[in-house]
Amino acid sequence: MQIKGNKINLRPMKISDVDSIVENINDKLIARYTQRLPYPYFKKDAIDFIKKQKIGKDTKLNLGIQDKKSGKIIGGIGLDEINQKNKSAVLGYWLGKKYWGNKIMTEATKLIINYAFKNLKLQRIQATVMHPNIVSMKVLEKNGFKCEGILRKKILKNNKWMDIHVFGLLKNEFRK
Repeated sequence: MQIKGNKINLRPMKISDVDSIVENINDKLIARYTQRLPYPYFKKDAIDFIKKQKIGKDTKLNLGIQDKKSGKIIGGIGLDEINQKNKSAVLGYWLGKKYWGNKIMTEATKLIINYAFKNLKLQRIQATVMHPNIVSMKVLEKNGFKCEGILRKKILKNNKWMDIHVFGLLKNEFRK
């Protein structure tokens, strides 16, 4: 499976991608606004994640963001909690710091959303963003997501309570 874009492709991650994944994800700035990524991030973490991937419309869809020029994995994007009964899923993503500011995550988000609505026949995608990750909120808004609310002091991260902004996108709101 591969989803082709302009600057990037989305594809399953392989063991041969481990070095590239660790190189791009092992950064305090990436981990600071994520709920599940550890820091530091080791090769063992990447290998364990790849081995646990489940690709299929009934569970999860975890894909690497592949730079078309280098062929390397520079980020990750996925749908968790795919629920076929309720036609919904939860979106999550990360991108290596040296690729920030190039609209790569906006493109990756658009690609996976299009796939989710067209191929998985979903009706709703939700995403959560830890405040103050304004850049991530803008990525979602550029793709049509609307902020549906704020879960105050929801996450304890680095001994600090963080608010979570909940975003949602319905199929009929998506601009291809």
